[in-house]
Amino acid sequence: MKGVVGGTILCLAISLGLGMAPAATAAGPGTGVARAQGAPAQSAAWLAAPAGIADAPLPVLRQGSNSSTRKVTVRSLQYLLNAHGAGLAVDGIFGWRTAGAVKTFQRSRHLTVDGIVGQRTWHALFVTVRQGSTGPAVRAVQDQFDDRYLRAGGAASLAIDGIFGPRTLRAVLYYQNRAADYNPFQVDGIVGPQTWAALIHGYLPRD
Repeated sequence: MKGVVGGTILCLAISLGLGMAPAATAAGPGTGVARAQGAPAQSAAWLAAPAGIADAPLPVLRQGSNSSTRKVTVRSLQYLLNAHGAGLAVDGIFGWRTAGAVKTFQRSRHLTVDGIVGQRTWHALFVTVRQGSTGPAVRAVQDQFDDRYLRAGGAASLAIDGIFGPRTLRAVLYYQNRAADYNPFQVDGIVGPQTWAALIHGYLPRD
């Protein structure tokens, strides 16, 4: 697989179920990172995220943010709002119902109630999920990975079932390991604020 790069590596790695050790952890910022078993070597085709990806500017969404390139981001927003009780149809369209759900959430968290999803609203929405977690936030993670497979020319590999099982864990560990090639990045299989920020930011492999 040495000559395979970018999205093709990602699609093959997940489709073939490369064995990745769930116990992989990062030694911490500025130190070496323990690579999950079976993860590919560093690839120059990986889009380098800014150092401190968790603090990188996230896309600002508002009613009407419905371009095709943002559909997965809006779907993630809708899934995360549902994780907080919104009950939205997840369609990737930021319409008046989604805007209303954003305002309701902002009001509940004492944020500026403007219906605009900026940095503070995104970070308040993030729900930490890990193996064994279930629900809409897990669906958002699975949808983010499937979108990457499709954009790389592959097929969707994860069932968007809201169950954080072994396949979802392998996908998360693989993603975190590739991120760790360029940044101090926690490799633990847990989708917390840092991994959420990278996913929402759009950090992905490319050819």
